[in-house]
Amino acid sequence: MGIDRIELKNGYTISRIIKGGWHLAGGHGAVDEQNAITDMRKFVEAGITTFDCADIYTGVEELIGKFLNKHKEAFSSGEIAPVQIHTKYVPDYDALSSLKKVDTERIIDRSLKRLGLEQLDLVQFAWWDYQFPRYVETAVHLADLQKQGKIQYIGVTNFDAAHLQEILDAGVKVASNQVQYSVLDQRVEKGSNALVQKHGIQYLCYGVVAGGFLSDRYLNAPDPTQPLENRSLTKYRLIIDEFG
Repeated sequence: MGIDRIELKNGYTISRIIKGGWHLAGGHGAVDEQNAITDMRKFVEAGITTFDCADIYTGVEELIGKFLNKHKEAFSSGEIAPVQIHTKYVPDYDALSSLKKVDTERIIDRSLKRLGLEQLDLVQFAWWDYQFPRYVETAVHLADLQKQGKIQYIGVTNFDAAHLQEILDAGVKVASNQVQYSVLDQRVEKGSNALVQKHGIQYLCYGVVAGGFLSDRYLNAPDPTQPLENRSLTKYRLIIDEFG
């Protein structure tokens, strides 16, 4: 059975299920580079052609870059389907108050180099703390890099409606908002639906199975005890505790 595809923007399609990259950054067990690259090809062959990573996921952009380079001929010949790479731009917290365009361009150039690409398909912009107001200015800098051809589409990550509206008001065209969404966490429905529908912004949802807690493995099972197996379970256990 194939994987459905959805149109994110203007004929740009992605697989409905996206292969995440966070677990390859550590905290989820040892990562064998060759096994990871082999695994990536298996996902593509199964129809999951869209990959999610981030500049702060240690080693993941480089790992995906090695996968793309290894299978360059297979992609060009049509032996395997083309892939879409979604990375995140996450400035260091300590830089939020002083971030300049040159800093943003340097990090985007670094992602391009790591991945071995001339253009990033989608850059998902994240901002740690809205008390630092440069997020609008930084989004405009990303739009400038988009005009230069370094970025195809701009998305955001974990932006609420009010701050997303500020970016839109600055003239930045936003294709997507990556948000946590599951039967446990439905906060996005309350604040953002009308805005994203108005502007044709798609949700790219993560945490939909709560790191695995919403699976048969934990159905009618004893409450898991600390320490949990990996960072994903630790993160989503906090969500479960918070939402009750």
